[in-house]
Amino acid sequence: MLVPVLLVLSFCLRGRAGLAPHFLQQPEDQVVLLGDEARLPCALGAYRGLVQWTKDGLALGGERDLPGWSRYWISGNAASGQHDLHIRPVELEDQASYECQATQAGLRSRPAQLHVLVPPEPPQVLGGPSVSLVAGVPANLTCRSRGDAHPTPELLWFRDGVRLDGAIFRQTPLKEGTIGSVESILSLTPSSHDDGATLVCRARSQALPAGKDTAVTLSLQYPPVVTLSAEPQTVQEGEKVTFLCQATAQPPVTGYRWAKGGSPVLGARGPVLEVVADASFLTAPVSCEVSNAVGSANRSTALDVQFGPILQAKPKPLSVDVGEDASFSCVWRGNPLPRVTWTRRGDAQVLASGPTLRLPAVGPEDAGDYVCRAEPGLSGRGGGSAEARLTVNAPPVVTALHSTPAFLRGPARLQCLVFASPAPEAVVWSWDEGFLTAGSQGRFLVETFPAPEGLGGQGPGLISVLHISGTQESDFHRGFNCSARNRLGEGGTQVSLGRRDLLPTVRIVAGVAAMAMTLLMIITGVALCCWRHGRGQSSFSKQKNLVRIPGSSDGSSSRGPEEEAGSSKDQGPIVHTDHSDLVLDEEGALETKDPTNGYYKVRGVSPPTSPDSCVTSLQLKSPGIFNLHNGLS
Repeated sequence: MLVPVLLVLSFCLRGRAGLAPHFLQQPEDQVVLLGDEARLPCALGAYRGLVQWTKDGLALGGERDLPGWSRYWISGNAASGQHDLHIRPVELEDQASYECQATQAGLRSRPAQLHVLVPPEPPQVLGGPSVSLVAGVPANLTCRSRGDAHPTPELLWFRDGVRLDGAIFRQTPLKEGTIGSVESILSLTPSSHDDGATLVCRARSQALPAGKDTAVTLSLQYPPVVTLSAEPQTVQEGEKVTFLCQATAQPPVTGYRWAKGGSPVLGARGPVLEVVADASFLTAPVSCEVSNAVGSANRSTALDVQFGPILQAKPKPLSVDVGEDASFSCVWRGNPLPRVTWTRRGDAQVLASGPTLRLPAVGPEDAGDYVCRAEPGLSGRGGGSAEARLTVNAPPVVTALHSTPAFLRGPARLQCLVFASPAPEAVVWSWDEGFLTAGSQGRFLVETFPAPEGLGGQGPGLISVLHISGTQESDFHRGFNCSARNRLGEGGTQVSLGRRDLLPTVRIVAGVAAMAMTLLMIITGVALCCWRHGRGQSSFSKQKNLVRIPGSSDGSSSRGPEEEAGSSKDQGPIVHTDHSDLVLDEEGALETKDPTNGYYKVRGVSPPTSPDSCVTSLQLKSPGIFNLHNGLS
């Protein structure tokens, strides 16, 4: 047991007495910024000999101040084995592999790589510091970094402190294989809002983590940016409105153009347009187009025009079968939205409100004209009405029209009125032994023609007439049927022929003729009597002797004409004067003979005893007239 312990102890003591040279500290790889100081440490133990440094295998020397290497020196206490290599300022050529060597002991440290970092120079933006671009046109901005920067820097783009992505990075090598320059290309499509914006290109590397920046300002040429306003925006129809078109542009604005609903407003120039609002401005906006050397832009706006109702779509006539539904529509435009009501023509009752009128299960009584009405707007303008007709398809309705009574063997005319929708296939007249739809047959002829509008209150219809030439007794006792048929059914009516009697008419005509003749005779007789009476008085006033008739003291007879005529044989002789052979005839002329011995003529010219003596003497002379007079009285 004692022998091993002694052996170990002797070994340890022998080691302490003969300790070999060794490295206490060896240099390590180091990164240093260009211009700074580099320090590579080296410490040896148990060594008192020469220590030197090598650079890429080239000995720098053993002196502490390293002659020939002005920026290099060795520091530290050589007695304690400290031999540190210093380089200041570090240059790019100092980047190499360094070793610390104890030449007498044959010791070499591990190689230490010295990396020299060269910070990049401030980048350059091509076209800067102000770059002119056109809004809306794609463009590229190029940022370039030149020099011996090490390591190769990266180029970054920023705007308002925010990194912009999408840049393309590109390196350009030199002939020797080293990096000559790097570029970063930023693609963008600028807008007018980018005018005056500042973009920053930053060159950054390990040598300069904060990087170096170069700013560039965007100067944009852009077409006009337009704003369009109207004052007032809400107007009544007929009021004045002013439009104001404002624009910013680079280069400046060169012209304005106004349009309404896409059609140019003739004569409008400049940034202001004044108009009188109407309903069209609600749907036809006003636009302003502004131009400059780069391009043009336009804006449009629509007015809130309040106007009265305007009819846009009239209701359409309808034709439906009985029992079906009917629906009318009527479109009015207005601002605010107009109130629309439906009525039936001639009736004030409101059937519905709104653009649609629905009539369920219509019947013949529903046929007629329906009115769609809109009241005027707040301004009192607009409004009105429109109407459409509802035709209800039903079996024909046939009505007998008044027919004038006819004479036997004379012409006759029978009429009927037909209303039918759809139109009847034919109107048929029928009687006991036959029927007829059109044309003639024997004594019968049929004519059919349209009825006047509105006849019967049911719209257009047909009037059918049956003509009869040479009526017979049987025609007044039979019935004539007028009928019509359409696809929905049949309708008809019976028409009778009235008879007219000839006898009462003849009697009336004869009586009227007799009275006229009588009146004419009275007038003629009165006129003749008065004429003769005047001539008689003038003639007899010249006679020397009066005519006397026996049995009468006053020259008049107490008997009537008939009595006198019957007793003429009993009369005494008539006494004549020297002028008794001259008497007046009925025309007032003198005659030499008197077949009646002057009885009537003498009495006919007797002096009147009263103002009515003219009529009285006429009555006595003409018994026929006397009787007629008595009959009239």
